[in-house]
Amino acid sequence: MQRITLSVDDELVAALDRHMKARRYASRSEALRDILREHRTREQLDRPAEGDGFCVATLAYVYDHETRDLGRRLTQVQHRHHDLQVATLHVHLDHGSCLEVSVLRGPVKAVRSLADDTVSQRGVRHGELHVIPASRVDGHHSHGGGSHTHEHIRV
Repeated sequence: MQRITLSVDDELVAALDRHMKARRYASRSEALRDILREHRTREQLDRPAEGDGFCVATLAYVYDHETRDLGRRLTQVQHRHHDLQVATLHVHLDHGSCLEVSVLRGPVKAVRSLADDTVSQRGVRHGELHVIPASRVDGHHSHGGGSHTHEHIRV
């Protein structure tokens, strides 16, 4: 890790301190590192590097389960994108509202398409996609006496 010195005007220092306090960072350094990581993530997602723009993501959305045919339409969207689905959590919030959180992985463009197909459905009230750039790496190693190769996801 490198140590750097920055000269920053008072207004930016105050903004950093507010951010630090609101997010409960122990130091300005930790807050600034996370701000820079977030910036790097946005850059990676806007311009995928030499790879295929692979990512892991969560899609969280709230919907009215009483909306006509919405359950069927959401299931159809999920089946059209079955290759991206890792797991889904379903929570009943009240008598009419449900929250679903889907864990996804795949090409960024395909993951965003799934999110758009989901949150644009009539009856879906809130939706948020959180995308994390990642890469797929084949790993050869042993677990408990046997050696094998399988895919790992590195973020």
